[in-house]
Amino acid sequence: MAKYCEICGKGKASGNNVTFSKRHNKRTWSPNVRKVKVIVDGTPKRMHVCTRCLRSDKVKRAL
Repeated sequence: MAKYCEICGKGKASGNNVTFSKRHNKRTWSPNVRKVKVIVDGTPKRMHVCTRCLRSDKVKRAL
């Protein structure tokens, strides 16, 4: 899957896993990205869109 949303630009975030004993391990968080058909300038187009953009109606899905 794509690593970023083509609408809002949300991508991978990095940080640390912190255990109960305060040990730090590097890790990444990936956005929940789906490949969907959306309407762009009146024509349907396949794009990688995060579920937050789909839920908040930032894009119009082509059904």
